[in-house]
Amino acid sequence: MPEHHVHNNLPITPGNQVYLERPRVNRLLEQALTKRVIIICAGTGYGKTCAAYFFIRKLKNLTSWMQFSERDNNGDRFWENFTSAIDPVNRKTTARLAKIGFPATERQFDQYKAISQEEPRPDTPIIFVYDDFHLINDPAVLRFMERSIASAPPTAASVLISRTEPPLNLVNMESKGLLARITEEDLRFTYDEMLAYFQLLNINPPPQTAASIYHDTEGWAFAIHLAGLSLKNAPSGAAYVNQALRSNIFKLIASEIMTPLPVPAQRFLIKLSLIEHLAPDLLVELAGDPVLLEKLKGLDSFVRFDVYLNAYHIHHLFLDYLKGRQDELTEYEKKDLWHKTAMWCAANGQKIDAIGYYEKSGDYERLLDVVATMPAILPNRTARMLLDIMERAPKEIYDQIAHAHVQRTGLYLILEMFDKSREELDAVIGKLEAGPLTPTVARTLTGCYNLLGFIGMNTCSYTRDYNYVHYFEKARRYYDLNKFEVGPPMSLIALSSYLCRVNSEEAGEMEKYIEAISASVPYTSVTFGGCALGMDDLCRGELAFFRGDISGAEQYILRALRNARQGKQYETENRSLFYLLRINLTRGDYRAIEEILRQAEAQLDEQKYPNGNTNHDIITGWYYAHTGQTDKLAPWLKNDFEESDLNSIVFGLEIFVKVKYHLSEKRYPAALATLKNREAASGPWAFVLGKIEGKVLEAVCRYHLKDRDGAFAALRTAYCLALPNAISMPFTELGKDMRALAEAALKDKVQDLPPEWLEKVRLTAAAYAKKLFSVVEHCRPAPSGEGGLALSRREMEVLTGLSRGMTQEEIAGQTSLSVNTIKSVIRSVYNKLGAINKADAVRIATSKGIVGA
Repeated sequence: MPEHHVHNNLPITPGNQVYLERPRVNRLLEQALTKRVIIICAGTGYGKTCAAYFFIRKLKNLTSWMQFSERDNNGDRFWENFTSAIDPVNRKTTARLAKIGFPATERQFDQYKAISQEEPRPDTPIIFVYDDFHLINDPAVLRFMERSIASAPPTAASVLISRTEPPLNLVNMESKGLLARITEEDLRFTYDEMLAYFQLLNINPPPQTAASIYHDTEGWAFAIHLAGLSLKNAPSGAAYVNQALRSNIFKLIASEIMTPLPVPAQRFLIKLSLIEHLAPDLLVELAGDPVLLEKLKGLDSFVRFDVYLNAYHIHHLFLDYLKGRQDELTEYEKKDLWHKTAMWCAANGQKIDAIGYYEKSGDYERLLDVVATMPAILPNRTARMLLDIMERAPKEIYDQIAHAHVQRTGLYLILEMFDKSREELDAVIGKLEAGPLTPTVARTLTGCYNLLGFIGMNTCSYTRDYNYVHYFEKARRYYDLNKFEVGPPMSLIALSSYLCRVNSEEAGEMEKYIEAISASVPYTSVTFGGCALGMDDLCRGELAFFRGDISGAEQYILRALRNARQGKQYETENRSLFYLLRINLTRGDYRAIEEILRQAEAQLDEQKYPNGNTNHDIITGWYYAHTGQTDKLAPWLKNDFEESDLNSIVFGLEIFVKVKYHLSEKRYPAALATLKNREAASGPWAFVLGKIEGKVLEAVCRYHLKDRDGAFAALRTAYCLALPNAISMPFTELGKDMRALAEAALKDKVQDLPPEWLEKVRLTAAAYAKKLFSVVEHCRPAPSGEGGLALSRREMEVLTGLSRGMTQEEIAGQTSLSVNTIKSVIRSVYNKLGAINKADAVRIATSKGIVGA
């Protein structure tokens, strides 16, 4: 837009400009202008200025429009421009402001503030428009703008039009609901708007052509305009028009964007088309020359910075252009770029990207080094992706790098391809044991025998063959020939929904399983960096708990917890805390429960615990669902339809959490549907403890739905499964629900359910219900303040910090809490306030008088 001004200081637009009035955008502007600050932020060619201009000119408000340039980073030049923009609105004010000069001091700003609040009349609506705000980077000018906007009269609206987010601290305005944003997404043309624009140009493309153009342009006004020109000049068909559009844009890129750039900058851009995540610090490393990055920042809409992803984004049309020039790069340049990117990704914890780039660069040794740092059990999707990479690797890699076989067979194990894994391991072992025993061979054989042991540990649940311990013993022999360190996350034992992964309800089967685990731990804990420490005691504690031996279970589990912490077995520690939660629920000991929850939360700070957040969500979710605090469950545990990518070997407990959530919310059909959908799947339902808990939950749900026959049938099945091993806790933990069901079964004299057993279940469930009630009552917040909100002391500390514009890191430092704890508290505050983000939380808390304005 030109810098000429007319009455009200609106810029003049070219007389022949075709502009489409878009009611949708006008409504956004109309709503936005009810706020005191409006930020219109989008790249070049999105119609920011035109949208604001054509809408504002229809209003009767006084308007001051200031078109910034880079010269406005000089305070004096800025002040001239600023006062000139105000001049058409009120010349008297302009003269007074010109006299005080650019407000570089507090005294000058106070004078400016006094004058600006006097004139124009305080009750007169006025709009201040600051166009091309992204050109301002001088700290003094930015500071003035920030303070000027904040101190503007209530009847004034400040519109900031910028290609980038203005570097102003407007948190206070946003928290009070006084700031509106119109984004690039808002300004993108919809499909119907694009068609309307074409009609304005007197063109009517076929539907297929229009759809193709909309896909290519992504609603970008500039590209749509070019498409319109292409359609007018070449109405011969969709394929030609699309090629013409792309050709026009490519010609524009070549002539206006690329040609003015130095050759090194052009080649740098072409190289960037070879990678996906363009993090700023990665680009610094790849560029080597700061000048190249400065050139990148000047490419406006073609390359924009995404503040949410903290990465640059290349428009797909520009990306296509750059990809079309990749042949100009040498093979060495490409591999060098991929290798540097892989190293950066590995150093920054982006392991999957690192593996992909190492594959492209051909460095399989480092690729395998990254794989070796990953958890022993991965999500299925990740494991399949890694296996595809391993199977694409040249065959000679497996001759050159002996442990490549171990990595691949480990992925077979994760994907439950046990036979294939065992077959390859046997072949590798035979080959290696027939040759010289070097340290590298000894290390590889250690890994091979450990994998065979873990295959046996995973398959014994249905084969009932517990003779796998000798594999771990052989692994220990080879380990002693070449000792090496293994640590988390690779050394972490991955636990299933139950420690006792036994399918058969036959008496004594669980003891056999536990005996094999106990015999394995002394070997795995040495050869695999503490792997499985505490798992044997946790198995014993779990079985004791399910048998109702609370005191015995606690002793085993406390010992498991100590050993797990010694061996850095975070999952075993997490599951130990889960059972301690359940133990203390039987006692109604809410103080102990609070301490256990605190310890569970502290695990979130552990960087080498990859499943930490998921496991924390699951065990706390079980507790919250069990105690009726369903508002505290992680959202993914409330989702009826979410498909889980969690590995079926080790996960499954989350299914029970979802069922308990539905039960707590009295959504009995949903609970039954979840049970039914998962019964055929592998996981917790295959294990006898899972079968019992599933049937008990089914019985309670059916009873609530008045299906007494179905409820009694499910209860009978659960009883038969539980009887051989004297399992009782699944019945007890359902408290008043089980008490009611047992009473009904006694009254109806249900066949095959012994009255003495039903009476015992009724009594233990009733006693449990009383203890549970005391915990639930303690958890229930007492109403306080407006709207019945009750925030804890910790929540108030965090909320106060947020209201002061502090970051999570700053709040953590002030409160001596971890950043993860702060995040957890913030989530709790959002839930209690009904807020969707920080600004919303501060606004609600301010309006209710919880924090000061």
